[in-house]
Amino acid sequence: MEQRSKQPITYRFPAGFWWGSATSATQIEGAANEGGKGKNIWDHWYEQEPHRFFQGVGPEVTSDFYHRYKEDIALMKEIGHNSFRFSISWSRLIPDGVGEVNSEAVRFYNAVIDELLANGIEPFVNLYHFDMPLVMQNIGGWENREVIDAYARYASLCFQLFGDRVKTWFTHNEPIVPVEGGYLYDFHYPNVVDFRRAVQVAYHTMIAHAKAVAAFRRAAIQGGKIGIILNLTPSYPRSQHPADVKAAHIADLLFNRSFLDPAVKGEYPQDLIELLAEHRFLPVMEVGDRELIKENTIDLLGINYYQPRRVKAKEHLPNPDAPFLPERFFDYYAMPGRKMNPYRGWEIYEKGIYDILINIKEKYGNIECFISENGMGVEGEERFRDESGMIHDDYRIEFIQEHLKWVHRAIEEGTNVKGYHIWTFMDNWSWTNAYKNRYGLVAVDLENGLKRTIKKSGYWFKSLAENNGF
Repeated sequence: MEQRSKQPITYRFPAGFWWGSATSATQIEGAANEGGKGKNIWDHWYEQEPHRFFQGVGPEVTSDFYHRYKEDIALMKEIGHNSFRFSISWSRLIPDGVGEVNSEAVRFYNAVIDELLANGIEPFVNLYHFDMPLVMQNIGGWENREVIDAYARYASLCFQLFGDRVKTWFTHNEPIVPVEGGYLYDFHYPNVVDFRRAVQVAYHTMIAHAKAVAAFRRAAIQGGKIGIILNLTPSYPRSQHPADVKAAHIADLLFNRSFLDPAVKGEYPQDLIELLAEHRFLPVMEVGDRELIKENTIDLLGINYYQPRRVKAKEHLPNPDAPFLPERFFDYYAMPGRKMNPYRGWEIYEKGIYDILINIKEKYGNIECFISENGMGVEGEERFRDESGMIHDDYRIEFIQEHLKWVHRAIEEGTNVKGYHIWTFMDNWSWTNAYKNRYGLVAVDLENGLKRTIKKSGYWFKSLAENNGF
């Protein structure tokens, strides 16, 4: 390994470190109406309101991984992947969410898993990534306990079908996002703005998670681990004034600890319970729920990190007639001098990744974890293409390097970090943003038959993985 590197390695990572990328079914598979797949909420919403999607591009074809997975997995190998996280589409595997298993889907996922393994890439499989089967949403989605049981059955079937080869599993990716998008801020279907229903959806998502973990324990997959992927966004107060500190604490409770604590510790934070009780928003709970969460904590935590959350105390009293939202408790704060990704409107704050890891070490038993997503979306990357066809995305290389320096420091300080997955392997469809911002190490040319080309960052990532550092 040492001989390949032209420069000395300043930042060396532990042996066996996971280098790879993450994606989701709806964002890359395409074939939305092929292979016996049932409709999910994205297929339906796009049919209803195509104007809500950037340039009117829906989920029908996306990056066409369904037909090109062999070519794509060969590229993953070429750019140094030793692991890859993807999701199974619940509506592809069980088209109506509860009925018959679709044999075409079983064939497809088996082929993907086998192809990854044949290329020396370990499959990490996530069960739910924002893509509720439409039949399940029509009876209330995560608001309905029947859907929780259907999901637990789906999880159990996945463990049976693929657990002989897949050892690393995740129940949900970013479970706060469907709550925010679907039930608070109107950027996911079903476009509800209702704090009470949002709380119930968040709570039921964790009940579903715990039931899937219980099913995993019953499946007794040899050498297997199960976790959850959380987008942990550190909440930084504007100042150390008690009102600002309290605002940041409440934001942290609502957006991070509402999932992190039950997943890792098996219980909800007492001050979150008290906050919801005070405002009469406690979810409807059932007998046995508490024990279920307590007994089914995770083995492995995936951490997605893109940006910090900066907050301050409220400037003004809230409108008493407006919908109750988390912003009842804080205002957002734009820190002077912050570094921005102008395309996404997100602050770039590399130290945030270190702060998360130290917090996990100090307050969550130093649970085994990894960076499951980190990446940079940029619009109009075509302008960086040279005569040979390669996109020179030096900004992406710099973004990864600067975050990895902080990950490296966290490892030196004893955090239990096992790997780094970038979002994402190739340019993919990004929900209502479609292909507006590109995140891939590999470019997908939408104008030219979805042709794949490795970007400069892809070659850099290859050397990163080969040298296990930079």
